[in-house]
Amino acid sequence: MSQHTLFIGCGNMGQAMVAGWLLAGEDPAGCTAVRPSGREVPGIRTVRSIGEADLIPDRIVLGFKPQQLRALAPEVARWVTSRTTLISMLAGADTAILRSLFPKARAIVRVMPNLPVAVRRGVLPLYSPGSSSEELRHELQPWFTLLGFAPWCGSEEEFGAIGFVAGSTPAYVARFIAAFAAAGEGRGLDPGQALTAAREAVLGSAWLAASTGEPMAELARRVTSPNGTTEAGLKVLDPELASLIDRTLAAATKRSGELAAEVKG
Repeated sequence: MSQHTLFIGCGNMGQAMVAGWLLAGEDPAGCTAVRPSGREVPGIRTVRSIGEADLIPDRIVLGFKPQQLRALAPEVARWVTSRTTLISMLAGADTAILRSLFPKARAIVRVMPNLPVAVRRGVLPLYSPGSSSEELRHELQPWFTLLGFAPWCGSEEEFGAIGFVAGSTPAYVARFIAAFAAAGEGRGLDPGQALTAAREAVLGSAWLAASTGEPMAELARRVTSPNGTTEAGLKVLDPELASLIDRTLAAATKRSGELAAEVKG
């Protein structure tokens, strides 16, 4: 029996997920998006309210801002039944909070996708508590794996850790590519040529790392000739990089805690 999925809120991340599923050949008739603005989500039916959707969904995906959860939960809960799997993308809203707001739900599942799900190369950890977790895993993990690497986490802490490593990484990598492109421009390259060179270098490096499976230190060693230009650059980069990444993720972690506090009220 086919499943129907209702997206409540479908912004950048929700639309990226829809795009990835459609790219994988999923039936667009199986998804409906609720957007009060009425702005169309490309490829699937879009309505302004849950009532306008005129269906009882098998899956509800929460894709609005975490700060809106308390205000929107009563209306959403009216459409949640004992056969509804509630899937949340809301940062800071743990499964205990979600279960308290949606007590009738068959199951509560958290997912934290990143933007490359649009091209089926995303990272999207999954977590659900309780005895139904294994059944849900067999049902949902293949569906989410259509979008990329979708590990089923054993705890909410593991879920959060993977999310922090991968969730915002596309933004950080975009900044990294832009910085290399700017450096290329500063050395006389045309802006378009500089951006293409930086982008393709990062893509190729990631593809090589994924294809070989070798340790990152070994990949770096193969590029680095003794007393060469790469070694000179790494002497500048290495002392700062690990600390910079750690501080970056610490700031994101701190903000996640603030969001959780806002959600809890």
